[in-house]
Amino acid sequence: MTINSAIFVVSNTDFRRCPEDDFAEFAFVGRSNVGKSSLINYLVGKKDLAKTSSTPGKTLLINHFLVNEKLYIVDLPGYGYAKVSKMQREKLRKIIENYVLFRSQLTNLFVLIDSRLEPQKIDLDFINWLGKNSAPFSIVFTKGDKQSQKKLTTNIEKYRQTLLETWEELPPIFITSSEKKQGKEEILDYIDTIMNGELNA
Repeated sequence: MTINSAIFVVSNTDFRRCPEDDFAEFAFVGRSNVGKSSLINYLVGKKDLAKTSSTPGKTLLINHFLVNEKLYIVDLPGYGYAKVSKMQREKLRKIIENYVLFRSQLTNLFVLIDSRLEPQKIDLDFINWLGKNSAPFSIVFTKGDKQSQKKLTTNIEKYRQTLLETWEELPPIFITSSEKKQGKEEILDYIDTIMNGELNA
């Protein structure tokens, strides 16, 4: 899929106030500082569509971006940022969970994981929660350029083996690097495949 246009549409905290049309939505979520905004900007070819910040936890809203006038990329709040209050973390958790559970236009959720880290409980718990609720999702390992290829392969394999302790089959897995321009075509092709499958259904 080639992205010819991408525009910001709306930000809010409630899935019920999201756009009312029936366009498919491909949402991105992950821990704070996982590189979510940078990845979205890389995918759409715009440097500042999704706002990036050196301060984790910047995304506190559901942000909708209309792509090619036919689908949405959705930037969800980051989770797990320790320096916000417990009340704020709970609020963000509810925003994310309500969107995933009740937003009928959600077509696929890309769960972003920092490839430099070994399996983190907060990510594993979220992925297992998605499975229990039959949410359609894929896994995206970000910052693939930040360590050696051997370390990258080792970390991803650890995640795979850890997940396979509770999963019979894993969802699609992508490896990305916004700086090294890695993973864009694979993700866009995957979105295109889903869209074509829906259109032909």
